[in-house]
Amino acid sequence: MRSRTEGALDQDRIWDDLMHRANQGDGAAFLQFLTQVTPRLRGLIRARGRGLPPDLHEDILQEVLLAIHLKRGSWDGTGPVRFWLYAVARHKVVDAFRRRGRRVHLPLDDVAEMLAADTGPAPLAARDADRMLGMIDARSAALVRAVRLEGQSTEDAAARIGVTPGTARVVLHRAMKRLAELAERMK
Repeated sequence: MRSRTEGALDQDRIWDDLMHRANQGDGAAFLQFLTQVTPRLRGLIRARGRGLPPDLHEDILQEVLLAIHLKRGSWDGTGPVRFWLYAVARHKVVDAFRRRGRRVHLPLDDVAEMLAADTGPAPLAARDADRMLGMIDARSAALVRAVRLEGQSTEDAAARIGVTPGTARVVLHRAMKRLAELAERMK
């Protein structure tokens, strides 16, 4: 007998695959994705929008589906699309409450399982980071590793490589800007 978690993981894989294909231009995959997620979104909207009139639930669903269509490129693919979907739906429900002028209290129980899930680092993240850092000068790469990847303070990292903290901040800023430019070109 399969557990509920196993079923959710299988569903996540299917939805993630459909969304990846949809974001690459596969219209049939996007239609199938929307068809599969709509019942789940409808239930989520009903549960979170209990204080709203039931006829408003379908309007919110339509807003969610439109937002998914318009913003589907904002899903970065690093985590399950389900989390992204639930965030979109949650924001649309909150917007509906705000339009009605009511305070919103959303229980964390609905998302506690998702919040507790540790997805860990992306499997290729370390390799990709090393590759990107290899494209900039060694001093900048050492600062990025120390401050951004290892969590050291700018002052400690500056002392370690023999520059002033002010210089380290400038070098770090320029390095991050250069890495962003490289990442954009690699898309």
